[in-house]
Amino acid sequence: MALDRTTSQVLYDDGIHKCISFTSLVKGEGVQANQFLIINNGRAAVLDPGGDLTYVPLTMELNKYTRLTNLDYVMASHQDPDIITSMPRWLVYTDAKVVASKLWARFLPHLNSAFMSDRMKGNWLDRLIELPDQGAAISLGQTKIIAVPAHFLHSVGNFQFYDPISKILFSGDMGASMVEDAADQLVDFNSHIPKMKGFHQRYMCSNRVIRLWVKMVREMDVEMIVPQHGSPFIGKEMINQFLDWIENLQCGIDLMDETVFSCPQ
Repeated sequence: MALDRTTSQVLYDDGIHKCISFTSLVKGEGVQANQFLIINNGRAAVLDPGGDLTYVPLTMELNKYTRLTNLDYVMASHQDPDIITSMPRWLVYTDAKVVASKLWARFLPHLNSAFMSDRMKGNWLDRLIELPDQGAAISLGQTKIIAVPAHFLHSVGNFQFYDPISKILFSGDMGASMVEDAADQLVDFNSHIPKMKGFHQRYMCSNRVIRLWVKMVREMDVEMIVPQHGSPFIGKEMINQFLDWIENLQCGIDLMDETVFSCPQ
């Protein structure tokens, strides 16, 4: 499957259901990050919208595909600044509900200033959908978006979002890479490994958790894995190459020893 190269990247479009990726909205010193839009029968969800760096350019891009009044959800894979710090703006300027792990429900209000809280539409608790650890199916239009558990990859309360129509797994930080142009299609997996390895070795918790995740994904029908940073993995062959590689990667606590945990002199 080739991507339709425009200002944004259309990952899937059957006329009723659309998945769109925005790869170049971060300007300045911020790390590159991808944001995503899913539309089904006119209803929309934004995945991992980012922070203040991306809010204005992202809303401008969204308006090319839908109106903000059609936005039902802002879905957050985890709590990082490049994922959800724009949350107060979405709560003020849209009617969307925020979807996030129950572990972060008590912490997300800290992103809100008193100024923004006073202008928020409705009550905070009414605007939040707390995901249980086992995940959930979230209705969007005439379909469902599946919140898939990915805990400790890398956050303690971490989810990925699976779209059963396009068969895309929006994988958050799993599969992330540092590349020049995230819209470029990946063709050589081996040359891509150095762009992923260091990040995964440090940010992912342990190989045990990775193996649990890989087993789950192998049992799903996935045609594309799209991380929140860098290039997507498109097609079964490329996905399997990634799963084979990540399944055997030592990372996180696997690499920790007493040389790391020593008091500086």
